[in-house]
Amino acid sequence: MDKRSYEKELKRLQTELVALQEWIKQEGLKVVVLFEGRDAAGKGGAIKRITEKLNPRHCKVAALPAPSDREKTQWYFQRYVAHLPCAGEMVLFDRSWYNRAGVEHVMGFCTEPEYNDFLRACPEFERMLIRSGITLIKYWFSVSDEVQEQRFLERLSDPLKRWKFSPMDLESRSRWQLYSQAKDRMFDHTDTRHSPWFVIDGNDKKKARLNCIRHLLTQISYQKIDYPEINLPPLDSRGYVRPPEEEQNRVKDAYSD
Repeated sequence: MDKRSYEKELKRLQTELVALQEWIKQEGLKVVVLFEGRDAAGKGGAIKRITEKLNPRHCKVAALPAPSDREKTQWYFQRYVAHLPCAGEMVLFDRSWYNRAGVEHVMGFCTEPEYNDFLRACPEFERMLIRSGITLIKYWFSVSDEVQEQRFLERLSDPLKRWKFSPMDLESRSRWQLYSQAKDRMFDHTDTRHSPWFVIDGNDKKKARLNCIRHLLTQISYQKIDYPEINLPPLDSRGYVRPPEEEQNRVKDAYSD
């Protein structure tokens, strides 16, 4: 997809996202969007384009670190519940409670009973969220092993992306089949009628972002809100004297030439 076409469509979709956000605020909706999938599948890029033009007070991203020793003793879903939206908010989870069905299970960070209990409890937990009035939308970003390898190599060679690469990425590559099997079993238990998974082909980043946003806009019935006409009042600066610039610690203009 050429850059001009991509940017034109992205701007159109982001304009619709702003309208969606205003509708969520007005109607007091509570929206949760989960982003899961392979490492380097494009989840972060999609989240960035969704939130780019939105009000961060009403559209928040939850990207939780590894649980602390205290959090490990909590009910598993407890620390995620703390990030659920209030009325008028949308929360995007950059990875979510599905960590237990993926990395925790494959890497041995949880016990087999804990893993099996999650598969049983998760559909019921999501039913509870939906019954409470939350709109729950789940995206799985898929990517081929060839494209993932190419993106990992880019991260290793690009100083702006090197921070994205972690030792866990190496483990995910070496355990590709185990992750695939874990994903399939997770879908068997949690791809339900009331809370289905929507799969995004992440091999083309631009198309993946557009397809995700376009689909998200179809999941909530919204209407564009008319803003009231506003006339800016004249600036009242009578009697104000600006202090001398020499008395301020002004940053040097390094680009004046």
